[in-house]
Amino acid sequence: MNVEIYSDIACPWCYIGERRFRRALAAFPGGDRVEVVYRSFQLDPNAPETPVPIRDYLRQRYGASTDGMLDRVLENARGEGIELNWDRVLSVNTFTAHRLLQLAVREYGPAVQRALAEKLFEAYFTRGEDVSDPELLASLAEEVGIDRERATAYLASDEGREETQAEIDRARALGITGVPTFVFEGRWAVSGAQPASAFLQVLEQIAAETGREGGGAGTGDTDSPADPDAACADGRCDV
Repeated sequence: MNVEIYSDIACPWCYIGERRFRRALAAFPGGDRVEVVYRSFQLDPNAPETPVPIRDYLRQRYGASTDGMLDRVLENARGEGIELNWDRVLSVNTFTAHRLLQLAVREYGPAVQRALAEKLFEAYFTRGEDVSDPELLASLAEEVGIDRERATAYLASDEGREETQAEIDRARALGITGVPTFVFEGRWAVSGAQPASAFLQVLEQIAAETGREGGGAGTGDTDSPADPDAACADGRCDV
């Protein structure tokens, strides 16, 4: 079975959803044979190139409701063992990080890409690091087995830029406006950071319908979100 996760590094529900989906895979027979690929999506393409404290950035956009929004996400993250340090998180453009994820899946495979995504989430939300910094990105790449020199040269060039933008544009063309969105076998979609039990049910239903545990991706129709509140859309997290 193939699962594509449309996601953004700056989306806390994407981080939470990844953890919940991971738990579902652990409980799903043959879960180790499910291929998971991250697809690029930018919630805020106009996010600053120079990092700024996320509280300041969000307060400029959403005003007094910001702290309540962040507190609710924090509670959900804690339930998944995720440490969010809002006082340290830096809002910054994530396009370069998405480029690196493209390199990871193309040259090293989905497992390495997924490990890199986990590193990026942790760097952004837990340690409050600048995920647009090429030096940091090269270090994270090296930690998951990507050749550091290759990553450094790649990030210093324009390689992968067109491919990354094309993938972001493709997500919009498919009608994806919020993340995380999980697309199963290119045909069924579930949006939002659903409970692990909901993801497990989807996996079981699709396995029963397709009669297989492994497969390839394609394109097709998507279903309506099961829980749109646990998602981020068009630059805003509905928390």
